[in-house]
Amino acid sequence: MQGIKVIAVTGCLGFIGSHFTRACLQRGWMVWGVDKKTYAARPELLEEFGQHKSFRYLEADIVKMEHLYDVDYVFNFAAETHVDNSIIDSARFSWSNIMGVENLLELIRGKRNYEMPVLVQISTDEVYGDVLNGKHTESDPLRPSNPYSASKASSDMLIIGWHRTHKVPYIIVRPTNNYGIDQYPEKLIPKAIKYLSLGKKIPLHGDGTYIRNWLHVEDTVSAILHIVEHGERNRIYNVSGNYEASNKEVIAKVLKAYFGAPVDLEQYVQFNFVRMGEDIRYSLDDSALRALGWNNAKDFDIEIKAVVEYYKSRFVW
Repeated sequence: MQGIKVIAVTGCLGFIGSHFTRACLQRGWMVWGVDKKTYAARPELLEEFGQHKSFRYLEADIVKMEHLYDVDYVFNFAAETHVDNSIIDSARFSWSNIMGVENLLELIRGKRNYEMPVLVQISTDEVYGDVLNGKHTESDPLRPSNPYSASKASSDMLIIGWHRTHKVPYIIVRPTNNYGIDQYPEKLIPKAIKYLSLGKKIPLHGDGTYIRNWLHVEDTVSAILHIVEHGERNRIYNVSGNYEASNKEVIAKVLKAYFGAPVDLEQYVQFNFVRMGEDIRYSLDDSALRALGWNNAKDFDIEIKAVVEYYKSRFVW
């Protein structure tokens, strides 16, 4: 991304967005961070980011933003992401994930054609729905299974439509399940560690055989940067962690890291929690990205130990 110095990062205080913001500031880029400080945000990061003279912050909802500074790229990490919450209250997901993206597109469209920044939309593998065999490619149809993934698929479609009609430049990035430090404990791995610290059984959907593909957050950040630097505009890129495991297998590794040795899963896990519309398996073909020279650097079996230790040593509400 030579020559690109000025960017906007929405959702800069969220999980992936904060890791991305930190990486960009370390590169010496000018970062305009936007976040509305939901329950999952980490406002304490503002002190860290604020130590960089190139960082500016706006507390705002992307649905209600009325001005977009002259930037080269808008990286949109702002989103409601927890599937269970979307099943209970889908309206918040439509508001942030659909209407928020529409407003960003309109703000970008309001710039002169030659000054429109590129919208880099952080989407998800869940827009494809599940796949029992094989892997989803970027050209596969979107068959979301729940209100969350439906809202993300909708925003992807808006972006493609605004590009066709208004020539808004874009890149859509679809990563697999992220894990790492500073993830809010509604997601599987930090939630499991939180329950262990409270002496409670870990709630697991079904019989624990649902399969996910895990990608470390720092690999996600490096993939996004690599795509912007070496990829093409106006196309979609899958990003896979290439570590496929059932939820039960992941929890077994969390337990081993937590206690220092393998333990009886049944003693610490409560099965058969029901999630309506549960996806059975996710898997992505990210050969288009890897053809650009990117490879994930993090090993799940190594990183899970650091993640467990992080959450084990501090309680996150």
